Amino acid sequence: MKEAIAPKPLIVPEGTALQVVLDESLSSKTATPGQSFDATFETPVEIDGKVAIPKGARARGTVKDAKAAGRFKGASLLELALKSVEVNGKDYEVSTSAPTFSHKGKGKRTAVAVGGGAGLGALIGGIAGGGKGAAIGAAAGAGAGTAGAAFTGKADVVLPAETALSFKLTQPLEIKTK
Repeated sequence: MKEAIAPKPLIVPEGTALQVVLDESLSSKTATPGQSFDATFETPVEIDGKVAIPKGARARGTVKDAKAAGRFKGASLLELALKSVEVNGKDYEVSTSAPTFSHKGKGKRTAVAVGGGAGLGALIGGIAGGGKGAAIGAAAGAGAGTAGAAFTGKADVVLPAETALSFKLTQPLEIKTK
């Protein structure tokens, strides 16, 4: 009797961008460190032509740090990280970089996002390479463009539901295939 050969797992390398959209709103005023949030993959992650993480896959993250305006040198802060990804009904722990969004008070209305820039990236990518270029451009910088749209002039950082975010893997992720 022949034994079935288990399929080789797909390895998603360190540094791979994970593009998700928030399933809920997050605010530096109400979020607390350790609070969980849910997100959905906006774009699939492909490895060697195979889909490792499909579009629509579920992700769970955590708020690493949150400070309301006036409590952090007059600025608000929201730092996020992904913790797990669900693929084919199985949860995989992930280790990602943490995009940080901050908003300085004092009437300057400046917004800073450390970790990306989707709107501008998509615009530049679209000009450079059409639809595929737009997707690549958005993937290359999916945080700051969104962050710019997320600031409404208030002193607190607010990321509405459906906000696109980009996280980078800080360790490889092994996805078992069927």
